[in-house]
Amino acid sequence: MRPNAGSRFGSSIVLAALLIAAAVARAADVVPEAEPRYYVQFDRLDAGSRRLIEDAGGKPAVELGEFGAISARLSPDALERLKLDPRIRSIEEDPRRFPMAEVTPYGIAMVQAPQVEEGYGAPSRKVCIIDSGYYKRHVDVDQHVTGSTNTGTGTWSTDHCGHGTHVAGTIAAVTNSEGVRGVLPNGTIAIHVVKVFGDDCDWAYSSDLVAALGRCRAAGANVVSMSLGGSSSSTYERQAFDDAYAKGILSIAAAGNDGSTRHSYPASYASVVSVAAVDSTKKVASFSQRNSQVEISAPGVGILSTVPWTSENTLTTGTSTAPVTFAGNRLENAPAAGSATGTLANGGLCAPSASYPRGAVVLCKRGTYSLADKVRSVQKGGGKAAVIYNNVPGLFGGTLGDDPGVTISAIALSQEDGQRALGYAGKQATAVSLYDPAPGSGYEAWDGTSMATPHVSGVAALVWSRKPAATNRQIRDALDASATDLGTAGRDTSYGWGLVQAKRALDVLNGTVTPRCRLVKQSCSSSSRCCSGTCSSGVCK
Repeated sequence: MRPNAGSRFGSSIVLAALLIAAAVARAADVVPEAEPRYYVQFDRLDAGSRRLIEDAGGKPAVELGEFGAISARLSPDALERLKLDPRIRSIEEDPRRFPMAEVTPYGIAMVQAPQVEEGYGAPSRKVCIIDSGYYKRHVDVDQHVTGSTNTGTGTWSTDHCGHGTHVAGTIAAVTNSEGVRGVLPNGTIAIHVVKVFGDDCDWAYSSDLVAALGRCRAAGANVVSMSLGGSSSSTYERQAFDDAYAKGILSIAAAGNDGSTRHSYPASYASVVSVAAVDSTKKVASFSQRNSQVEISAPGVGILSTVPWTSENTLTTGTSTAPVTFAGNRLENAPAAGSATGTLANGGLCAPSASYPRGAVVLCKRGTYSLADKVRSVQKGGGKAAVIYNNVPGLFGGTLGDDPGVTISAIALSQEDGQRALGYAGKQATAVSLYDPAPGSGYEAWDGTSMATPHVSGVAALVWSRKPAATNRQIRDALDASATDLGTAGRDTSYGWGLVQAKRALDVLNGTVTPRCRLVKQSCSSSSRCCSGTCSSGVCK
């Protein structure tokens, strides 16, 4: 699985983020491998089980004693040998899982986190983040978290690809007068990190995720946050999440980033909350997967959060005595070409055949043509730098694709800043694009259901910390029943029940507001209310 990410990342468990410079995550299960992994279940798991696999030519990877199984790399020949062994009960493919991929970022206010004050004392709930690690030296994250390394290279407290650190910042970036704040910004939530993705942030196996879930449980986690997923389900994985749910854990995962109706796992298991992404206007993101398992939505477009490197992407114009600087975002695969100064020109949509004043810094409006085509147009037309501003409110993420063939700087601005910058056309401007990959305390805006997921995980922990006697089922029902309805009335495949709301969920639990009623044929429970009729067998009649 991969982190549900963009082209920075790979998809067995996949990261669910799209670097704000990235477009859509690569399709799941496309990473070639000579020897896939399989769950091998024995009638009796003992010391000889590993030797049995090795004698057949396999390579044991993860032992799952609770299932009497071992995940192992098997060549086609080894697979056939083991299928014939009477001591083996079953063999099932071990599907991959990928990582899916602020100031107060807009998403924090949108989910009502500031309306639920955190003055409830010591942490009463724990969030376990299964991801690519946690850059513990970042100035804007809590230094007192715990963690472990499940697989891959390095230690859990380092994060070379940034996905896990970005997720963690949305949940709990601290209030310290710099950087961003998270849903839980005051160190009043306990966090445990399990590093399941290696330093390349590419992918891991379903069995790695099952083992990571076990570590979350052992650490006493209440909420498990997973900005990751893959297209294939697993019997073992489903059983693991079902059991965790039965034991009181609330698992939350990214719905996926390929913009299709395909299911993604673990999000699409019934025991896991599947999270879709919306933008700053509360419209479902184009990349967000749409299916019957989508349960709730959260901000996932242009989400500013913590990363373990530093970069500067700015446009400065105005006058020497009254300069105006607009902070932007790095476009993936654009060169960090330093500083470029020239006349600020309005390039409109920056069509491929357009021309510009020689040596200009060109403003381009997003839309119609690809980001790479716009930058190539500016470069071919004589411009020194391309500054692309959004065509909808807020900042955006994007990629120039592999080998875009450009040498000039290219940065992204929000729609608001781009429109303001147009007022300075004709004046001198300087575009700066710098990037230092060395470990450091930086910030970037990313897109993805990976970015939506920690909003929901943070809200669940925030609300639950105010009502620690509640069960995971009650917290889940309250989040669903209090969500702001978006799209088709009631639950739908794009938004689920709607936009997650912290304050309203707490009000539902406190009984001070009536939860939104549910329509005929929609799912219900003892804590939800049908608009008419009754809740029977989990459905409004």
